[in-house]
Amino acid sequence: MPAIRTVASDEALPRRATVCVIGGGVAGVTTALELAERGIDVVLLEKGEIAAEQSSRNWGWCRQMGRDPREIPLIRVSLGLWDGMNARVGAETGFTRCGIIYLCENEAQLAAKNAWYENNARPAGLSTRIIGADEANALQPGCTRPWKGALYTPDDGRAEPFVAVPLMAEALRRKGGKLFTRCAVRGFETTGGRVSGVVTERGAIACDSVVLAGGAWSRRFCHNMGIELPQLTVVNSVMRTAPIDTGLNRSCSGGGFTFRKRLDGGYTVTHQHLSVSDIVPDSFRLFGAFLPALRLDWQGLRLRLGKRFVDEVRLRRRWALDERSPFEEVRILDPAPVNDILDEAARRLKEYYPAFAPMRIAERWAGCIDAVPDAVPVISGVERLPGFYLCTGFSGHGFGLGPGAGKLMAEIVTGERPCVDPAPFRYARFFDGTNPRPSTGL
Repeated sequence: MPAIRTVASDEALPRRATVCVIGGGVAGVTTALELAERGIDVVLLEKGEIAAEQSSRNWGWCRQMGRDPREIPLIRVSLGLWDGMNARVGAETGFTRCGIIYLCENEAQLAAKNAWYENNARPAGLSTRIIGADEANALQPGCTRPWKGALYTPDDGRAEPFVAVPLMAEALRRKGGKLFTRCAVRGFETTGGRVSGVVTERGAIACDSVVLAGGAWSRRFCHNMGIELPQLTVVNSVMRTAPIDTGLNRSCSGGGFTFRKRLDGGYTVTHQHLSVSDIVPDSFRLFGAFLPALRLDWQGLRLRLGKRFVDEVRLRRRWALDERSPFEEVRILDPAPVNDILDEAARRLKEYYPAFAPMRIAERWAGCIDAVPDAVPVISGVERLPGFYLCTGFSGHGFGLGPGAGKLMAEIVTGERPCVDPAPFRYARFFDGTNPRPSTGL
């Protein structure tokens, strides 16, 4: 797993808080930070370590481009928050508006990018534009195969996940929030039909509201509490290089690879398309709900039946609040990287850009992306259970969206006017006949 900036835990568990946030990834940390900045008594509870799962294992892209149109207003809010993040947390998060370019090898790819641009970027007023072959090759020089054109957003950005999220957590504590790591929440308690507290492995905390930002663990937590959440996981593999000077500073996707420059002088490199979906018991339970998404991106997803199926069967789906929970049995999801996918990405990158030929791979890792059927996050209250909120299901889009998602979640919890229309992110869409489907996107 990637090296993460360690965040110390508070020691004495409080008996009461106004809001308890479950999950120390980017969504949970930013929600708690927003609440603390409002003067609200908030406690953040994490079963393992801050940002130890997908929030430190992602690509580090902060992009508007290529998103589902429902996410575009929120990512614009989020990028504005990223702009001020260094000052907000008092340290370097690595955020910069480096620009992102999606390179096209043929006319069919360029037509698909143009369709997204016309349907989404132009109506939203994004800085995104379609560029021709000459400009594409000038912006990303040194390729052995001239590009046909590209989709380019000059004000998209990048940050360092393994540093940024822990820095946000440290800022949360300085602003009055409490933070506990290796403190799993087993479930919540209710009084009079609404949430009244959480039960952790270290004791109970009375509270008025609970926000679940549990990432890949959210479905299991909800199931034990009698709440249905359609969610599966996808394993994405990533690697980083040792420092190398290529002269390429824009984040880039094309030719079967992606890369972005890192603060340490190396690059984060991944495959452009391929991820792995482990077949688990929930794959059968949720097959119908996820079928439209599978049809949309079947070429980019490998199905795998193996150890993960057995691991999922062994983890309990039901437990009492005075029993050891699955979150105490598995503190951190740490899947092995799929090396043949990474080897293919590295081979293609060197073939297309010879400047990367001497690169040395310093580290490889993988992470579990939490996905919902329409690939749009749930940032919402659960209507039938007042005081319980969900901030999960980011489907691989969560790091860049994180600050905006935390802001929106905090506004929903406090009853403030929301920064964007929250309707696209409502939990009820899965059950009210909306029949949500993923956007074709890119």
